[in-house]
Amino acid sequence: MTHKILAASAALIGFGLIAATNGRLSAREQAAVQLHPPTGQFVAVDGVRVHLQMAGSGPDLVLIHGANGNLREFTFALMDQLSDRYRVIAVDRPGLGYSDPLPDNGASVQDQARLLQQAVAQIGVQNPIVLGQSYGGAVALAWALQTPPAALVLISSPSLPWPGELDSWYRITATSLGRATLVPLASAFVSHGFVRRTIDQVFAPQTAPPGYADHLGIGLTLRRESMAANIMQINSLRPQIEVMRQDYPQLDLPIELVHGDADTIVPLHIHSAPLMDLIPQGHLTVLPGAGHMPHHTHPEAVIAAIDRAAARAGLR
Repeated sequence: MTHKILAASAALIGFGLIAATNGRLSAREQAAVQLHPPTGQFVAVDGVRVHLQMAGSGPDLVLIHGANGNLREFTFALMDQLSDRYRVIAVDRPGLGYSDPLPDNGASVQDQARLLQQAVAQIGVQNPIVLGQSYGGAVALAWALQTPPAALVLISSPSLPWPGELDSWYRITATSLGRATLVPLASAFVSHGFVRRTIDQVFAPQTAPPGYADHLGIGLTLRRESMAANIMQINSLRPQIEVMRQDYPQLDLPIELVHGDADTIVPLHIHSAPLMDLIPQGHLTVLPGAGHMPHHTHPEAVIAAIDRAAARAGLR
């Protein structure tokens, strides 16, 4: 009984703190939107708005970002490096950036993939190369299992169940009470400096390029709605991958994988390396000493993988 009283007391304290920070939250979130407004266009799929940005001409290439991010992940540099020979479409995943969340806060990679496929179809994309980075790679795999695109490119992507638990932030916020109390507090009080240090950890052992954090829009990632959507997506990923892995051998399309052997966020030996035994048309490029963000730190390897995927699919 004591632990229930303590939990209830903590919840009351949390809600009191939330009430005291409503003004700070509103001002901080408004500032984030003013500093980093939408840069692309919107399409609607069954009432759900999807934000996307397009550049270039050539074979269609859809870019799907990872956890807690937005399409600015790709407009920082990669889109410009590809738009001379591809029509590049970067998308905000549901609930992140400026795309609406799925109905009922849905977090499945299958529903995300279906929404994004229908969204880009509205601008004439029918048989694209689909690239997914990190969590976005799981969405790309779900896309390929549902409606196979011309080719698939997976960058540092989770693809197989991993051992152990998620970190304490995700475990605590897995509950509705945890999200209701901690997300507003984190949104209001987590400093941009803390986020920058977290970004450095994601890039390790490399470092983020100058200007990356400012371009990505730290304030956008700290909005309550974005944090809540990201939490639900991360917490539900592993059981979905456990189901998806059974169908990987059915994938009959060119698949290029790029993965650093120093990636501690999504380790190579747990994901891309053993995945090669399950996908008949997979080709893996291992980057010695590279971390989790090779599209920034080793862009030439990622671009080469995209070009190989296009050639293998008969698009170049």
